[in-house]
Amino acid sequence: MDAYDKGSDARHGQDGPGGPDLPDGEADSAETTAPETDGAPEAAGAREAAGVPEAAGAHEADVPEAAGVPEVARAEAAGAAEVAGAPEAAGAVRAAPPGTAQPPAPRTGVAALSPRYQVGAVVALAVVAVAVCAHIGMVFLHLAPSNTLTKQHGDVVDEWVFPEFEQNWKLFAPNPLQQNVSVQVRAEVSTADGEIRTTGWYDLSAEDGRAIDGNPLPSHTQQNELRRAWDFFVASHDSDDRPVGLRGTLSETYLRRIALLRLDRDGAAGPGGVVERVQYRSRTTNVEPPPWSGEKVSDRPTVRELPWWSVSAETRGAKSGQDGQAAREGGAA
Repeated sequence: MDAYDKGSDARHGQDGPGGPDLPDGEADSAETTAPETDGAPEAAGAREAAGVPEAAGAHEADVPEAAGVPEVARAEAAGAAEVAGAPEAAGAVRAAPPGTAQPPAPRTGVAALSPRYQVGAVVALAVVAVAVCAHIGMVFLHLAPSNTLTKQHGDVVDEWVFPEFEQNWKLFAPNPLQQNVSVQVRAEVSTADGEIRTTGWYDLSAEDGRAIDGNPLPSHTQQNELRRAWDFFVASHDSDDRPVGLRGTLSETYLRRIALLRLDRDGAAGPGGVVERVQYRSRTTNVEPPPWSGEKVSDRPTVRELPWWSVSAETRGAKSGQDGQAAREGGAA
């Protein structure tokens, strides 16, 4: 037996048997319009609850206003689409439309050069780097304690370091030099008449000082040759001026040669004269301390006079060198 009375004139709606009775025309109209008015909001709400704002935004234009979708629902769907990043994507498309190529960034530095100049720049940088590393290594070996490399290649290191790159600790010593040392020399000369005469004292330190004073680029010889030679002599001789080992003898030979060169430059021997012996002396004066120190030092100079040295061997060597140079010049002429 059927649950509904088919013979009844009543018409049942979608709500079941308990629904209201409507006339035939109104019932048909309700059946055709109910899905459009009530289903669209329910579908939009379902999509919003499911987290698909893009779909809601995409179908916003397809839902007619006559369908009954309120403006508030459409605004919420559009806001959800903006939160999801839709405007950013649209902006990115507008900023870089398809088919538009971005200009390449300009090159800078070495990359901006042509390949040939790039190779030249790389080679130059490599040479500079190798030279700097070699120089630092040489200076390190010069200052480092004695080791296998310095024993085998000490001469090469000294030739590189001296005289321009010499390193010492005098500047950082607890007691830096506080004295002025003046080195002087005089000579015994045999004149052309066969007589022996003694010259006056030549202040070699004062000559170097005059050559350096006012000179923006003084030579290393003017600054350090005499000073280093005298320090070498003092360090290799005892208080009685006797040489200590081979270095002491070498320092005497070095001072003799310097004396001959300086005296010859000053014309001490005169026309036809020959220097037979030389004698050195030093005059040491303390540097006056600053007024605020309260230190008291003696202002009396200390004089150290060395014995006479024969220079006949050095003179013969100098003469033979001059004769050989004159012969070479005459042959070239």
